[in-house]
Amino acid sequence: MSASQPTTKTNPTPELDQLCINTIRALSLDAVQKAESGHPGLPLGAAPMAYVLWTRFLRHNPKNPKWQNRDRFLLSAGHGSMLIYSLLHLTGYDLPLEELKNFRQWGSQTPGHPENVLTPGIEITTGPLGQGFANGVGLGIGAAHLAAKFNKDGFPIIDSFTYAIVSDGDLMEGVASEAASLAGHLKLGKLIYLYDDNRVTIEGFTSLAFTEDVPARFAAYGWHTLTVADGNDLDAIERALREAQAVDDRPSLISVKTTIGYGMPSAGTRKAHSDAPGADAVKETKRTLGWPVEQEFYIPEEALNHFREAIERGAQQEREWSELVERYAEKHEEAGRKWQTLMEGELPEDWESKLPSFADAKPMATRAASGEVLNALAPVLPMLIGGSADLGPSNNTDIKDGGDFQPDTYDGRILHFGVREHAMGAALTGMSLNGGLIPFGGTFMCFSDYMKPAIRLACLSEVQVIYIFTHDSVGLGEDGPTHQPIEHLAALRAIPHLYTIRPADAHETREAWRIAIKRRHSPTALVLTRQKVPTIDRQTYAAAEGAQRGAYTLAEATTKEGTNTTPRMIIIATGSEVSLALTAREQLQTEGTPTRVVSLPCWELFEEQDQSYRDAVLPPAVTTRLAIEAGARLGWDRYVGWHGDVLCLDRFGASAPGDVALRELGFNVENVVSRARKLLNG
Repeated sequence: MSASQPTTKTNPTPELDQLCINTIRALSLDAVQKAESGHPGLPLGAAPMAYVLWTRFLRHNPKNPKWQNRDRFLLSAGHGSMLIYSLLHLTGYDLPLEELKNFRQWGSQTPGHPENVLTPGIEITTGPLGQGFANGVGLGIGAAHLAAKFNKDGFPIIDSFTYAIVSDGDLMEGVASEAASLAGHLKLGKLIYLYDDNRVTIEGFTSLAFTEDVPARFAAYGWHTLTVADGNDLDAIERALREAQAVDDRPSLISVKTTIGYGMPSAGTRKAHSDAPGADAVKETKRTLGWPVEQEFYIPEEALNHFREAIERGAQQEREWSELVERYAEKHEEAGRKWQTLMEGELPEDWESKLPSFADAKPMATRAASGEVLNALAPVLPMLIGGSADLGPSNNTDIKDGGDFQPDTYDGRILHFGVREHAMGAALTGMSLNGGLIPFGGTFMCFSDYMKPAIRLACLSEVQVIYIFTHDSVGLGEDGPTHQPIEHLAALRAIPHLYTIRPADAHETREAWRIAIKRRHSPTALVLTRQKVPTIDRQTYAAAEGAQRGAYTLAEATTKEGTNTTPRMIIIATGSEVSLALTAREQLQTEGTPTRVVSLPCWELFEEQDQSYRDAVLPPAVTTRLAIEAGARLGWDRYVGWHGDVLCLDRFGASAPGDVALRELGFNVENVVSRARKLLNG
């Protein structure tokens, strides 16, 4: 028997099946009505397929939602969240009925769209359509990689499926198209999606805007496709799922024809999608379903007992798997140790000693320094896996001798996402949440916009993902304003939980990677140059380890005699502009103006420091401050104050050699010194 098949199976009567399905429907309906908000249509229409999946196929342990070889279930159509909340409560997760009654209320574990950090059993935060679809592809990639690395004959310790319920809206979103294409290419056979084909959206029937042949499209992507003509036909749904499980060289899409808002007076129409039904409609729906009209949140004992069989079934499945892992560790000791280390998320004790020193480094682009750090760490951090949106040689994201992740080499560590930034971003989140991996993905900084929704959800999901954004300013040169980021730093810094680190040189790039690797529960964005920048002499200036606090005094203000003194001017800079600040400081010092240079590679990390440290770096009494950054001004006023100035960009760039573009846009010593003098004389 495959480890992915239930070890026990009950044979409920058709009457009990229907009772259980209507329990899901009635709970969902009552919760939406009590909240006077929500989306009743999907839970009522999709309840049968969800019931079949959860009671006949899904391997899960409600008392241990995180055991590694569980099947993953995603509700990509997250607006129908009451479907999964009902299932979680009924099957015995730590989600009391009171939480269903508090649906969409402040402080509840049942928010309007599923959030993995709030609710036990929620795998991934979903809701923005298409994201869950692409997250699932990442889960499939992660599971395939771990299986290829660790499974051995007779020991399928990773043998899990990823299931999802997806909607018309999911399949309309571009991110789903990107992810579907990638999944088809990679032949992720343990990916099975149930398509809730109810032919209705908020505006009306899907025929208004969505008339394609969905199964044909997915077949063209390389998916195995099936159709269930009646979404209430449990046997047909079961047969389709079993057929999909048997196809191991293609992901599967099962199109299930359903009726949105099944049983409601508005069933089959857009009014069933997202409107609270109203008390009268609730009663009428319950009558149609043969449900007690006056009882709210009613759960028949017989139905609950059947759902709760998942507790013992899941415990038994996990016990059998744990015994398999024990035998595996006995027979394959080294692999067993590596497996345990990876799954526990432990980092090798000496991994930081492998970080390059860059002691004698010549000027180099920080993207190149990043590539050196990555390849120094890859041999000792086997959990590192990633790639680029078709820009590997430019982003420096290839792991030397890492091997390509392809359908016949899932053990490879280099992922080729193709020109699919959005799918890449969402897949990285899924890979991280699969467990055991630290995924990274690269593209040009300007294209971070294409993956912004995925970055935002990664931050909300509190996952460890490393984004490598190169070509970070107008300094990239001839490609011109279409590729030169301006507002992107400000936009990334606005996302809660994201560290955005723009290192000044190779040394700070090393520290940026150190921060990102240690940051186990939130994403980090590394913002890196295309052009070479000076490697700062750390014998003359402060050690780059100061970057671990977000900002630090790189060069102190001194008197003509060379002793430290209170600065009259503070220049604050990030990234490639730090070396410019140091050069300008030399001239200001020569003119008799004691000038401090502060490197501020990570605003978010600096803001987490105590007030005394922040005041030591940026003394409140010194108000003559100039910030330099080749990006938008937004946000810099917090550091320069009312009396300061910001040398930034309030326009798009231009096509020219990088040094010329920077010089012509004002990022030159003469302009910095001139603006500093103006502040001093102001």
